[in-house]
Amino acid sequence: MDWCTRMKVAHGAAQGLEYLHETANPPVVYGEFKASHILLDERSTPKLSDFGLAQLGQAGGSMPVASPMMGSFGCCAPEYDRTGQATMKSDAYSFGVVLVQLISGRRAVDTSKPVDEQNVVTWAMPMFKDQKRYHELVDPLIKKEYAAKALNQVVAMAAMCLQEEDSVRPLMADVVMTLGFLTAMPPDPPAPAAPPAAASEPKKDKAESDHSDSSSSSSDDEEDEEEETEEQ
Repeated sequence: MDWCTRMKVAHGAAQGLEYLHETANPPVVYGEFKASHILLDERSTPKLSDFGLAQLGQAGGSMPVASPMMGSFGCCAPEYDRTGQATMKSDAYSFGVVLVQLISGRRAVDTSKPVDEQNVVTWAMPMFKDQKRYHELVDPLIKKEYAAKALNQVVAMAAMCLQEEDSVRPLMADVVMTLGFLTAMPPDPPAPAAPPAAASEPKKDKAESDHSDSSSSSSDDEEDEEEETEEQ
């Protein structure tokens, strides 16, 4: 899946959560948002599935609701681990996890990785703090087919969604607006190829050069002797 398709999936999934949070009446907390609940059609258009655990919430997401998020280890917000209650802000956290997965191509939890890399959020956190390391988050399969500005903004958005304090996480409407802009951003043009190096003349070996000079000097001496003989 290329960069543009991944951003399309992220944008569509964010639109689904935005609809549940801000358009549905009454608002709905998804409660168990994760990558496996995003279905794609033949055009890679995402659809959210499995609303069995979705709960009715309160506008603004301030009212927590009970939501048994079984099988979502690695996608749950810290406050859910503490209280067992999901909110619209915990949905935003779960979306942040999925966004990092789309960027990196990693699973939320992968026990085949080294211990400090098994949880995708724990692995990504040190790189969130240094913009120069953002490229380390990118799936190697994507290579350089993305705009550097787009990467910076989408990583910053993921970091905001994954804030420990739920009150500072963005609304899904803000996420949708940012991702909508990024989906229209073309990749950076390829770097111009370096001009070919000018062909340099092979250096003569010192011994060969000395021999050539000696031969030239000997030839000149012979010509001088011939001239003297003719004059006599």
